[in-house]
Amino acid sequence: MVLDELPWLLEQDKTLEGVLQTEWDRSPSRRPVVLILVGSDLRMMESFSGYDSPFYGRADPMLVQPLDPGDVAQMTGLGGAEALDAYLITGGFPGLCRAWPAGMVPEAFLQQSCKDPYSPLFTLGEVMLASEFPAPDQHRRVLTAIGSGERTFTNIARSAGSGPGAPVQSGTLGPVLRSLEQKQVVAIDQPLAVSPGNGGKLYRVSDPYLRLHLSMLSGAHEDIKRGRPELAVAKIRRQWKSWRGRAIEPVVREALYRSVVQAGFPWPGAEAVGGWWPRSFDPEVDLVGADRGPVAKRVFYTGSIKWIGTPFDRHDFAALVSGSAKVPGAEPSQTGLVAVSLSGVTEGIEADLVWGPQEVLAAWES
Repeated sequence: MVLDELPWLLEQDKTLEGVLQTEWDRSPSRRPVVLILVGSDLRMMESFSGYDSPFYGRADPMLVQPLDPGDVAQMTGLGGAEALDAYLITGGFPGLCRAWPAGMVPEAFLQQSCKDPYSPLFTLGEVMLASEFPAPDQHRRVLTAIGSGERTFTNIARSAGSGPGAPVQSGTLGPVLRSLEQKQVVAIDQPLAVSPGNGGKLYRVSDPYLRLHLSMLSGAHEDIKRGRPELAVAKIRRQWKSWRGRAIEPVVREALYRSVVQAGFPWPGAEAVGGWWPRSFDPEVDLVGADRGPVAKRVFYTGSIKWIGTPFDRHDFAALVSGSAKVPGAEPSQTGLVAVSLSGVTEGIEADLVWGPQEVLAAWES
């Protein structure tokens, strides 16, 4: 027996939890029956099997994760940069991956999807938001602000405000952000170094597909429904490169984290991977590998991600060296340098580790 949308059901009927427990103990628990309770609100699902719950000791929790980039590569028949693009577009949702024709390049998939107003590429995001936030309340406005590219507390408050010059009050925004974090809809990044610094927290939408939906797919869908798919394609194409350059960062960090156990990785002790920035965001270092986070004892490496159509060149390397020198705990003679580039590196780049799309993807293939 399967009950879906359990958190929503519990909100509609506060007695349902006790009723389920009573009925389960009365008959199904003594029969060859498995009761599967499904919900996407992780906080509520965890409390359902908690100590004070009637189902405490009766339930075996299971968290079903989306497909990883390696799985997406297999399902779409793509490799390298195209597989990573497919992961950013689908977010690892099996339904979207199944809808992806084998071997079709990402640009062609986006163009094809724009011809159909009922394509799952557009409708899935609307369903996700409607199920999690049925009313366009403050949670929805804050999430939309973050999905649109706002990362700092102040900018989110300003963007999610009720009108021009009327930002969300900090006493209201703080609990909303904590709620979104507890639901694992929003992730929080903190500067990683040997001292806390003053860079502050940065917020991002956890799921890359939902991030893409809030950033551009939602607006493009409106053009498609008005019979203007060419406008939707142009809108996506115009924003794609800059959006992808930021969206790939957590994927690269996760790949570096996974690689610490691989033979030949230069810094096996770098079990925490993040970035570093001061309050002014000058510089903003994309990659910091350390022994722990957010306050480390030792910084093993710093790095830069260049995910556009030009190679990582001497100018980019000089900016990395300069920025690395300002990271607390980074020592020029001991701290390694990492260059991650979509389009390779130019000759003479003296980085300790150079990665391209194949190396990033390989972190999920071992």
